[in-house]
Amino acid sequence: MGNVAGRILAVDFGMKRMGLAVSDALGLTAQGLPSLARTRTPDDLRYIQQLAEEYSVERILLGYPLSQGGEETAMSREVADFAQKLRQCLTCPVELWDERLTSAEANRMLRSSGISIEKRRRAVDRVAATLLLQSHLDWRAIEKERVRSLGEDP
Repeated sequence: MGNVAGRILAVDFGMKRMGLAVSDALGLTAQGLPSLARTRTPDDLRYIQQLAEEYSVERILLGYPLSQGGEETAMSREVADFAQKLRQCLTCPVELWDERLTSAEANRMLRSSGISIEKRRRAVDRVAATLLLQSHLDWRAIEKERVRSLGEDP
């Protein structure tokens, strides 16, 4: 069944906190990790670098918050800048992934779960990172199947 996908670390970038999630070794499911309370950018970069090493990730996926119309925003420029800094301190690829709907979906899921506002606030970054990563993993699986059905080599 082809080559086994490596782990992916997803980062839902925020100015105060970053949501984090990692895929399983087969690249099929996403698991939330504790959110990172931001301190200084060099410390944040070092922490993500340590996670990448700890989980032996093959790539970093950074949520890219475009506007609903698909245009760049002030926050997406912050994310692109952070991605560039990550690329300078990591050996694995760092990709931007459209995350327009993940934070809204995370909030909707948590609201419907009935947990308190305070618990929701603490969980939303991790849930958003997990949704971000799962959407990417699902996309990869669909692409792999599409390529296979066309009789091409993945």
